[in-house]
Amino acid sequence: MWIDQRGSEVLTEAECHQLLAIAAKEDAIGRLAVSGTGAPIVVPVNFAVQDHQILIRVGAGTLADLAIGRLVAFEIDERDRAASSAWSVLVRGLASMVETTTVKDPSQLPHPLVHTPGDTVLAVRPDVVSGRRFSLQAENTITATEYPPAPRPPQ
Repeated sequence: MWIDQRGSEVLTEAECHQLLAIAAKEDAIGRLAVSGTGAPIVVPVNFAVQDHQILIRVGAGTLADLAIGRLVAFEIDERDRAASSAWSVLVRGLASMVETTTVKDPSQLPHPLVHTPGDTVLAVRPDVVSGRRFSLQAENTITATEYPPAPRPPQ
């Protein structure tokens, strides 16, 4: 086990893939980040995992147009108050459109929570996978004096 400079446990790639698979089976919500024109766009999505790839259903439009054929990021995290711990996994890689006929088990495709789900399936190739697990026991130990007050906007 490797601990980073902030005291977080650095997860192995295998642990990251395991957490992603478990989260997908539990219908967790992740976030897909794409480069937009002028600013990044981050969208909450549900997802499935197949052959370590992240599968996401989206509608036709801006998100699909910005993601297909480009590098994107997908992030998922979970907080377990009972265990006083949390974890986070980040996947970065090329997003491509998947033909639903190539999906091993189409019933396992994510079912978006929006009223009118799209029919475009994106696959995020896991080019770079990283993750951290950390304790929440020190969660409330930061005092207000450690952070300067936020600046007030000019009046």
